[in-house]
Amino acid sequence: MTSSDSAHNAPAKAPAKDPWDLPDVSGLVVGVLGGTGPQGKGLAHRLARAGQKVIIGSRAADRARAAAEELGHGVEGADNAETARRSDVVIVAVPWEGHGATLESLREELTGKLVVDCVNPLGFDKKGAYALKPQEGSAAEQAAALLPGSRVTAAFHHLSAVLLQDPDIDEIDIDVMVLGEERADVEIVQALAGRIPGMRGVFAGRLRNAHQVESLVANLISVNRRYKAHAGLRVTGV
Repeated sequence: MTSSDSAHNAPAKAPAKDPWDLPDVSGLVVGVLGGTGPQGKGLAHRLARAGQKVIIGSRAADRARAAAEELGHGVEGADNAETARRSDVVIVAVPWEGHGATLESLREELTGKLVVDCVNPLGFDKKGAYALKPQEGSAAEQAAALLPGSRVTAAFHHLSAVLLQDPDIDEIDIDVMVLGEERADVEIVQALAGRIPGMRGVFAGRLRNAHQVESLVANLISVNRRYKAHAGLRVTGV
């Protein structure tokens, strides 16, 4: 057989996967650590409204249950450990100051889970918000270092808690930057973002690129203060 014959008989190359062909995530249970804070509560509200099963977590289970009752839409409340255990996907929306300690304390419960870190390490002074640079490089990379048995991604950084919690707003016009190491994990998070009307999840690189995504929130805070707005981001051309 000649080399040309071999080439002719070689199996056809599979077509490239459509990057917008995302999985069905409607059956996944989503836990939100820090679910009683503005960002976590807002995300829980939006996902539950979209039909997702949501559990919000807090250090105090009674606070979580009270917040869940306020949200309705079948949202449940529990302490952080129970929330982590019962969820397929766990969104981390705790304050930056407690980020490392919270994750370290939940390492066992988060083993095997898909973790979505949306924490923004920021400082504030009289000039406004500014980005902090964690030793690991970013909040997401700190999470990955603390949770070696989890699949860590990063997303939902640029969402206005005010818009998320407003019951009169049906759609939120924004793209969600999603970062992670494994395509399958990133696509699950993209699909979750896409469950919320008006949102779209867009792959934005691996976790080593999380710092600039987290840091951009400081710029958005400056935009919002100047223009009395709740600005987000859209990626054009994709």
